[in-house]
Amino acid sequence: MPVETKIVTIDLDTRGYDIYIGSGLLYRLADFVPVELAGRSVFVVTDENVKSYAQAAKDIMAEAGAQRVEMMVLPPGEKTKSFKQLERICGWLLDHGVHRNSIVMAVGGGVIGDLSGFAASTIMRGVSYVQVPTTLLAQVDSSVGGKTGINMAQGKNLVGAFYQPISVIADIETLKTIPKRELLAGYAEVVKYGLINDLGFFQWLEDNGKDVCALDPEAVSHAIEKSTKAKAEIVESDEKESDRRALLNLGHTFGHALETAAKYDGRLLHGEGVAIGTILAFDLSLRLGHCTQEDMERVEAHFSAVGLPTRVSFIEPALKTDVDSLMEIMKKDKKATGGQMTFVLPAAIGETFITKDVPEGIVRDVLKDAIGKTNVTMEGFNRQGKRKGIKGLWKSAFSSQS
Repeated sequence: MPVETKIVTIDLDTRGYDIYIGSGLLYRLADFVPVELAGRSVFVVTDENVKSYAQAAKDIMAEAGAQRVEMMVLPPGEKTKSFKQLERICGWLLDHGVHRNSIVMAVGGGVIGDLSGFAASTIMRGVSYVQVPTTLLAQVDSSVGGKTGINMAQGKNLVGAFYQPISVIADIETLKTIPKRELLAGYAEVVKYGLINDLGFFQWLEDNGKDVCALDPEAVSHAIEKSTKAKAEIVESDEKESDRRALLNLGHTFGHALETAAKYDGRLLHGEGVAIGTILAFDLSLRLGHCTQEDMERVEAHFSAVGLPTRVSFIEPALKTDVDSLMEIMKKDKKATGGQMTFVLPAAIGETFITKDVPEGIVRDVLKDAIGKTNVTMEGFNRQGKRKGIKGLWKSAFSSQS
């Protein structure tokens, strides 16, 4: 049953825009583009996995009066976020007569959104772009806030720009066609918002997370709305990540390092890296005396209950890396300054802080232990929701187990 369309507004003065969340929005796309289409060219960028949605978007834009609509289909996967593909997009735009009143429309997941947004920010020194995210991760995170960019061999998202879209249209019907693994990867970013500063939302996810992952319309719509509102509030207060916006990177310092070590080859999806990285952030915080073992186990239990990885050994084929290599990558993270690592750490579920005051030796210990641990799966839990040999896991995440 279709859900009511919800609107979340990003208030950034002249750069502000609306996020639309609902069912069937793709087929009313022109209703949510806040500029007159007549006389404009629209350039739709997508990947092979969702080109049917992009074709629908292309047809709708043409029917709505756009002067010209072109479409470019790129390979799927994280490796597409590269200079090579950025050059391809920019060359294609120029070959097809892009002008400053043109619109770039990103139809796809985070890779397409980040790459297309970066191209839009640079071509003609900036043209308008619209985000049409088709994955849960993109709908709750990467399409919101104006971060665009590409990956480098040295690290993830190290080249890019802050450049806001003019509209974000999140049609939850598109989530029905993505693989389960991709859906769960997006769910990790949903959980992040509860962990950052909203214990009540995390508690709601403990009770309803399986419904979200099963794509119950009301549950998934609520989760997206709650996530985008949380991100909007932070982005409005710190658009270019000079301070508070860094909280959105909980789990990402470790996670990005693991993604880079895996060479973006599909072994580790971004959200999976975030889930593993979040547990490592809790582990680091615990060793520093900031959070409790109970909180760490509670989060780990919830990730495992829905099917997300929590250990480095999840990565198959096995990740061939070492502590020194991971440390080198982490020191090149965007939040690092002068080689000094910056971490987002939990003080408790729903309470996080940013710190540079982290002894390198303790970070090394966390990584050393993480590389040697095995992955937690549901086989590691009994029906009362407690991990064998470890006390204190919360049964609410397992309430539907039988």
